[in-house]
Amino acid sequence: MKNIVLIIGLLLFMVNTSTSQEVLSPYFEITGVKGSAGEIKSQLTEAISNGGFEVIGAYHPANNKNFTVVCFTSEALKNLSLQFEDRGTLASVLKAVIIDNNDTVTVSILNPEYMFLAYWGQQLDGQEKQLKEMSEKVKNIFSSLGKLEPFGGEVEAEDLPDYRYMMMMPYFDDPEELNEFESFEQGLEIIRKNLNEGKGKTIKVYEQLFESEKIAVFGVGLNDVEEGEAHFLPIIGEGNIANLPYEIILQGKEATMLHGKYRIALYWPELKMGQFMKISSTPGNIEDVMEALTKDGDDD
Repeated sequence: MKNIVLIIGLLLFMVNTSTSQEVLSPYFEITGVKGSAGEIKSQLTEAISNGGFEVIGAYHPANNKNFTVVCFTSEALKNLSLQFEDRGTLASVLKAVIIDNNDTVTVSILNPEYMFLAYWGQQLDGQEKQLKEMSEKVKNIFSSLGKLEPFGGEVEAEDLPDYRYMMMMPYFDDPEELNEFESFEQGLEIIRKNLNEGKGKTIKVYEQLFESEKIAVFGVGLNDVEEGEAHFLPIIGEGNIANLPYEIILQGKEATMLHGKYRIALYWPELKMGQFMKISSTPGNIEDVMEALTKDGDDD
């Protein structure tokens, strides 16, 4: 009888342990925000500014005026991101989104902790408290506007540092190599020129420059109707756009981007394989566009 009791107790402990794992969603919806899309954008930018952050860019994904992504950062976030050498500054920009459905307006933000753990998790070396404090600071800024409700799927927090969609799929540290330049300055000049010209039907949403560290991050809107955001967002879900825009990162002489099969899966964790198959060409299409942005006219 005693053995049976011990076994039951052990099973209950295992069940409680397995169900107590912390899960994170990639996004928060901010419920209870009132006003038109324009009024809400003003509320968002004011809250961001009052919270010690600054807006560094905004755009309409898929060139859809009903979608607005606002990109913001802070000196503290930039300094924290520099502590992670492997593309850590990709997480130096956060996003808020306004979706105008004519009769209703939906407001959401990217969950900072979700992104931080995915991008920095393998490189953490005592920064756990800073990561948590930064995440809470961002959430508190937007909690002043309404209640934060998680959405967009769930991933166990402990799985985010090693996240991949399934076997044989890429990790965070399996980036796509776009180009290697003779110098950081040359890479910066070429990428800026191509983005300013709208090469590949792109738009520069923001540029995050760490000049002394020779790092630059470019937020790139993908406006090609057949191969860009207008193509893949309706298939995989337009509600999850608070991860956009896609990025190019220039570190030293090398320009890279996160693999599409990693980045898309990370921010649409509920995707079924059938949906992925419908956008099977999208990761390659994005890479082609980004690679072209790193080439001068003579290299096309």
